[in-house]
Amino acid sequence: MSTLKTQLETDMKAALKSRDELVLNTLRMVLTAIKNVEVSGQTVRELSDDEVLKVIAKQAKQRKEAAEAFELGGRTDQAARERAEEAVLAGYLPQQLSQEELAVIVDQVLTEGGFTEPRQMGQAMKAVQAKVAGRADGKLLAGMVKTRLTG
Repeated sequence: MSTLKTQLETDMKAALKSRDELVLNTLRMVLTAIKNVEVSGQTVRELSDDEVLKVIAKQAKQRKEAAEAFELGGRTDQAARERAEEAVLAGYLPQQLSQEELAVIVDQVLTEGGFTEPRQMGQAMKAVQAKVAGRADGKLLAGMVKTRLTG
């Protein structure tokens, strides 16, 4: 069993005992998402820590997008709840890279890989994503790579 999944389950039990509704509901939701991925294929399988991190990152991104949508709709109370859930999930994700750190990595990968043309965007993104390993937002990353390849 993945150690990250075990940590999530342990934290959920602690939240249940301390009656922390926000943490409890958020961790239940992410554990359900993990379970859904585990049973979605031809055979049931345990996810690795990296796969669990991807599920958590996806859930955090959904919370962020939902909060933005609720704010646009004038539902600030619901937006605040979504942001609070996103903050709980962020505690399980690796520290995000700063813009400066990301720029250095993007430049380094593009130089090492010899990526210079916009038609190499897919290959460049694959190489950069492998290097940042979930520590940066995909949209931000794509924007940086595209700017470097077209500019």
